[in-house]
Amino acid sequence: MAMSLIWTVMVGAAVLCGLATGNGPAVAKGALDGAAAGVELCLSMMGVLCLWMGVMEVMERSGIARGLSRLLRPAIKRLYPEFAGNKKVMDAVSANLSANLLGLGNAATPLGLEAARLMAERTPGVASDGLCMLVVTNTASLQLIPTTVASLRAAAGSANPFDILPAVWLASVISVAVGITAAKLMARIWR
Repeated sequence: MAMSLIWTVMVGAAVLCGLATGNGPAVAKGALDGAAAGVELCLSMMGVLCLWMGVMEVMERSGIARGLSRLLRPAIKRLYPEFAGNKKVMDAVSANLSANLLGLGNAATPLGLEAARLMAERTPGVASDGLCMLVVTNTASLQLIPTTVASLRAAAGSANPFDILPAVWLASVISVAVGITAAKLMARIWR
């Protein structure tokens, strides 16, 4: 609701400023050009996102996702010790982490919501340390393959959309390390 209000005010202010300065036709042209560019961007990204969502589905059906889950389980158990014995929660967190590793924020969101729902069943109405850690790790999002960003770069005409990998890896590692450290520290402070 708040974002709708903010965008409405911004658009209204732009139109009023354009009319007041005599640039009404330029504002109208800019709005139409922006809408066309937005549709083009969505269509060009749709193919890449469908590809990676399909890859995730193939990984799930072929058992690769379960293998990745087993591979990640020791680290996940250390991050979420209170849920280490709950297979459903661990599987949901593993799936969320796998989607984030592939840079699929759109796929990671529903998986993260499922993990959060399962975690919240244990302590309804209260965010447990594990749930807070899930929010932190999902938000910081450690990425090996930044598919969404690469698809945006490709749609914008980048010759090599994946040349950002070293910067993404560095930023991801730092943000996740700082987030996990802060979450662990806060969990001890707020006891």
